[in-house]
Amino acid sequence: MAAAKLMDFDKALELFEPVLGFEVHVELNTNTKMFSDAPNPANEAFHAAEPNTLIAPVDLGLPGSLPVVNETAIRSSISLGLALGCSIAESSRFARKNYFYPDLGKNYQISQYDEPIAYDGSVEVELEDGTLITIPIERAHMEEDAGKLTHMGGATGRIQGAEYSLVDYNRAGVPLVEIVTNIIYGTEHRAPEVAKAYVQAIRDIVRGLGISEARLERGNLRCDANVSLRRRGTDKLGTRTETKNVNSMRSVERAVKYEIQRQAQILADGGTITQETRHWHEDTGTTSPGRPKSDADDYRYFPEPDLLPVEPAAELIEELRAALPEQPVARRRRLMTEWGFTDLEFQDVRNGGLLEVVEATIAAGAAPASARKWWTGEISRLANAQEKEATELISPENVAALQQLVDAGTLTDKLARQVLEGVIAGEGTPQEVVNARGLAVVSDDGALIAAIDEALAAQPDVMAKIKDGKVQAAGAVIGAVMKAMKGQADAARVRELILERAAQ
Repeated sequence: MAAAKLMDFDKALELFEPVLGFEVHVELNTNTKMFSDAPNPANEAFHAAEPNTLIAPVDLGLPGSLPVVNETAIRSSISLGLALGCSIAESSRFARKNYFYPDLGKNYQISQYDEPIAYDGSVEVELEDGTLITIPIERAHMEEDAGKLTHMGGATGRIQGAEYSLVDYNRAGVPLVEIVTNIIYGTEHRAPEVAKAYVQAIRDIVRGLGISEARLERGNLRCDANVSLRRRGTDKLGTRTETKNVNSMRSVERAVKYEIQRQAQILADGGTITQETRHWHEDTGTTSPGRPKSDADDYRYFPEPDLLPVEPAAELIEELRAALPEQPVARRRRLMTEWGFTDLEFQDVRNGGLLEVVEATIAAGAAPASARKWWTGEISRLANAQEKEATELISPENVAALQQLVDAGTLTDKLARQVLEGVIAGEGTPQEVVNARGLAVVSDDGALIAAIDEALAAQPDVMAKIKDGKVQAAGAVIGAVMKAMKGQADAARVRELILERAAQ
């Protein structure tokens, strides 16, 4: 397929106004599925499970099986709705959404249509420079996830060119909340940044509530980005496209920018935009056509006959409202002040998705500056090299314990990096790695004096220079001692001993 022509982004914004909308799907971390008692284990266990083992008759659509609503999923959905500033419906109903799902055995999805659990809300998102933008929320509704298809054969692993597909029903029936925005106007040149910030805000909210792992790369948070362009000077909205299941924050931003540039060029050339879903390709940074986008009538919604309406008690809603955590924007600003970070220092933590782990590291006893240094520095470097999440390498508690060894003088920064590598390699806690590898700083005067004497013997003129007032000459001896003791000498104590020797 030939690459699409793209208009320069600034030129596109001169001619057209971008109009956005988002549908974000959040997988809930309930113990069982939305409508069955099949297990719904946490990330690692879920992905390690053999295909088609986390299933029950309802998930496969077997005749005679009936759905039963997951109470915890209802509570989580209400909490999320409240956190999004939504009203909670006194009565909401499930509906059948009909079209062919090869990875959902019933060939329909149990969702909600005109009676969602939560509606009419808004969420405040913060851009990197601190600008606040309010995103209007139309609804948050409950539904079940579909399974997963793996396309076999062909060169790309995609459906195009595949010889056949395998279906795994493990994900079928996993509880979802779909959050749908109203139309978002006025983002202008910041539209891609707003898209990224909005998805980050949803991730922060659901993690704060503890209702989802919310990891895009694992698929338990998924964003569909709707983009259309309105020609300057008109009120008529353009035709929208929906870019599906973008799997990273950076990709959300890139996909929105790409669609603005692609659509602008088509319209400027006199063409028309097709209302369709589009697939984002991370490797090429492009979108490609999916299927024509259906309207609600095409899904033939009707009330789910096997489920009663959901009618939460007012007392339950108020109980969940009282338990809501601090809003992410307010929490970030409070933590930045408490930790004494500058805006730039805090951006490293916030934009890297490390806020919670830095907070946990501080709670475990590390100073804020030290916690930030480890997570945004050496740990991030190692995580990137291994293509893993930073939190997969080491726990906040072990990072705090490592820093405490540095603070106590047991380790230098250089030795601490060696200990970090040992912890990541599975050799134990920081103290266990220090003991096993013999990495503690040597501060015993006897051992240090012996090393100093050896270094001075190799550089007999250095002591004379120090006695003549050229104290910086001591650096050569300190360097030799550190090399001889493999970096484990207490450099400050070595300097003290050299100067004491010179004063004699």
